[in-house]
Amino acid sequence: MMRQYELVDRVRRYNPHTDEAALNRAYVYAMKAHGMQKRASGDPYFSHPLEVAAILTDMKLDDATIIAAVLHDTIEDTDSTREEIDRLFGPAIGKLVDGLTKLKKLDLVSKRAAQAENFRKLLLAIAEDVRVLLVKLADRLHNMRTLHFVPPEKRARIAEETLDIYAPLAGRMGMQHMRDELENLAFKHLMPEAYEMIAGRLEDLRKKNGRIITTIEEELTRELAERGITAKVEGRQKQPYSVWRKMERKSISFEQLSDIFGFRVIVPTVEDCYRVIGVVHTKWAVVPGRFKDYISTPKPNDYQSIHTTVVGPGRQRAELQVRTELMHEIARNGIAAHGFYKDGLRADRLGLTSESRAYQWLRRTIALLADGDTPEEFLEHTKLELFHDQVFCFTPQGRLIALPRGATPIDFAYAVHTELGNTAVGAKINGRHAPLSSELQNGDEVEIASAPGQVPPAVWESLVMTGKARSAIRRATRDAVRAQYAGLGRQIVTRAFERAGKPFSDEKLKNALPRLARSTIDDVLAAVGRGEMFSGDVVKAVYPEFVDERKTATPLSRQRGEPGWFGIKKASGLVFKVPGPEGESDRKSIPIRGLQGDLPVRFAPHGGAVPGDRIVGILTPGEGITIYPIQAPDLTAFDEQPERWLDVRWDIEEGGQEFFPAEIKVTAINEPGTLGTIATVIGEAGANIDNVVMKPISPDFREIIIDVEVNDLKHLNMIMQQLRVRPVVHHVERVNG
Repeated sequence: MMRQYELVDRVRRYNPHTDEAALNRAYVYAMKAHGMQKRASGDPYFSHPLEVAAILTDMKLDDATIIAAVLHDTIEDTDSTREEIDRLFGPAIGKLVDGLTKLKKLDLVSKRAAQAENFRKLLLAIAEDVRVLLVKLADRLHNMRTLHFVPPEKRARIAEETLDIYAPLAGRMGMQHMRDELENLAFKHLMPEAYEMIAGRLEDLRKKNGRIITTIEEELTRELAERGITAKVEGRQKQPYSVWRKMERKSISFEQLSDIFGFRVIVPTVEDCYRVIGVVHTKWAVVPGRFKDYISTPKPNDYQSIHTTVVGPGRQRAELQVRTELMHEIARNGIAAHGFYKDGLRADRLGLTSESRAYQWLRRTIALLADGDTPEEFLEHTKLELFHDQVFCFTPQGRLIALPRGATPIDFAYAVHTELGNTAVGAKINGRHAPLSSELQNGDEVEIASAPGQVPPAVWESLVMTGKARSAIRRATRDAVRAQYAGLGRQIVTRAFERAGKPFSDEKLKNALPRLARSTIDDVLAAVGRGEMFSGDVVKAVYPEFVDERKTATPLSRQRGEPGWFGIKKASGLVFKVPGPEGESDRKSIPIRGLQGDLPVRFAPHGGAVPGDRIVGILTPGEGITIYPIQAPDLTAFDEQPERWLDVRWDIEEGGQEFFPAEIKVTAINEPGTLGTIATVIGEAGANIDNVVMKPISPDFREIIIDVEVNDLKHLNMIMQQLRVRPVVHHVERVNG
């Protein structure tokens, strides 16, 4: 276990001005607080926060972070309180320790909804002060190093959580060194046989090719020195988890891997990086398509290097990474390598945001929390962005846009601006028109065409890769549907006030919002449109003295000299009229154009309805209006629910070509060509067959249920008449739901 003076010495090596008294005070306080507590390994519990602090001293972090690491379990696991930490060490450290205490309570491997909500809390805590993440990752790393002491079932859960959340998050923050160790430790516990196999093969390969690695290191160092370039050349081998993931992704065997070995060349300046590439490409053959310049276009996690792959001695492929010392530090420690958590300074969020792309990504991710996504959607979006590799594209003005691999122009548009994504109608990739579903490649220049008033279709959600795009599409779709329901609700409410003989205005409705338990007028109208609130309740909320005196249902007879009018049992006060321009009820009814209109309308599931039918609307909660022909037997199910009945009428132009659903039942002779004859009649009449179901009713006859799409009732009757005169048809009738 690390001694008190050793902790101070570790910090003093990189920060001569460290507050030794505060470090000593934290050491003694935590040791007394944890007392005789033990870890699963049998070691004193106090050894764990010390090891976490040691990991953070390797990253050369500030005093506050080191002290928070020493104290990070005191509030959760001892009698210490936030108030006591604030009093002894200051509110800044108290806040860090409190944030870590809350994170410790999170279970990120649980049922999906709970996991998602906990992940939101994790990122919110990190966004408040990113040092919380640094301590949490160090805490997780030490726990993974001692995971073999934990019971097997708990061990698997922790390893899964590490591989699923913490390792990718470390990578996204640019902390590749920590990510590699977390991944390998989790891989070792989750798939021990695969780990042992790959680790063994890598060791055999290292022994076999060890001389080649040394030769390349020496040759390259000598070549660079002869050209006046001071360089440190390090040979390295891929990690077991990285090898396994590549084998899985490309479905290849270990023997088929060609770039297991790599070399890192560290030089003083950026100019030297490009000079090294010139030397390397002159000495060895280059593998085409493997050159990547991350210095001119850094990765979103701040990573910078030049990558190239050459065929070296012994025909052995080798990947080279060329970078400066500062780039190397950032590649290892990511966000922790920035100067904002060093030299005893407090975190400067503005400075960190401007310098660190990784922190910018974190802030953008947190911004999704305000967009109203469910926790499950947020977790899905963030995991997508954690795991995907990047492609780099450009706007016509030269702005660099980093996107996940597999992204489309739709993702690009939303990355530029949400409004551009919502109104996008087309794209040009490298000057050529391309579908919005095209997959973008590195270096593409993308130009987005937009149209004001455009609403993104819901199907776009299946085409995009970024969480920002998915979130915006879902939000725009929800807003569009809500606007439709609000429009429908306004018509329903207006008609209800007219029927009650009361004036209606938004101002009057606004005053009644508290009685309706809604915060806005649109909330009320959308609720009415969805069927979650009845229009009569709105009238009563605006006019509390209003009494809805419903009349007793008295069916109107066709023989009473009033053609076209029908009363409906239990639908008190509502009458339905044959479509026509005259009549008060007609003026108060809701116009129906079909499935392509602005209202959330659907037709009866069995039999549909067509222009020319006398129709009635049934308000279905959460769905809108379902249109039934007046003769539909299914309407009897709503006899006891008069508040759900709506006056509706057709609002279409005569001779229009829009199709409407209907269903016919044909009894036909069972012989070859019968179905073809029926289909030909329907097709030649200009109608469409949507679905066909056949069932035997006797050896000689078949019953055929056909869903057809026709222009109107006249069109449907003509088709049925033409079917009746065919010799193979015995009987035709319309099916009403």
